[in-house]
Amino acid sequence: MIMEEIRSLTEFHEKFKSDKEVYGRKPHTSEMTLSFDDAASKVKSLKTSPSNEELLALYALFKQGTVGDNNTSKPGMLDFKGKAKWEAWEAKKGTNSEDAKKAYVDLVEKLIEKYGSN
Repeated sequence: MIMEEIRSLTEFHEKFKSDKEVYGRKPHTSEMTLSFDDAASKVKSLKTSPSNEELLALYALFKQGTVGDNNTSKPGMLDFKGKAKWEAWEAKKGTNSEDAKKAYVDLVEKLIEKYGSN
C-alpha cells in the first residue's frame, strides 16, 4: 500500500511540477547517476517490493524533498500506517530539500542494485 502511495505522490508531482529546473536538475556530485525525477520513476519499476522500512524511508525522503518539514498533525494511535509514515517524515525534519532529494536518489540506486528494475 505504501508503494501505491509513493506512486501516487510521484504522479501528482510529475503532473503539477511547473519548473523542470527545480525537480530535474542533476545534483552537483558526480557519483549520482539519476536525477530526482528519474529516481521517482525508476522506483516504481523495481522487480520486488522493498521492505516496509525501505518504503518508509523512500516516503519520508520524497516528502521532505518535495514538501519540506512535516507540518501535518500526528495521526491517531489506531492509524498505525499513518503514524509510521508521519514518524518517518518527522524524523527528516530540518533536512533541506536538496539533501533529502540526494538521499532519495541514493536510496533508489541502492534498491535498484538490491532488487533489480524492469
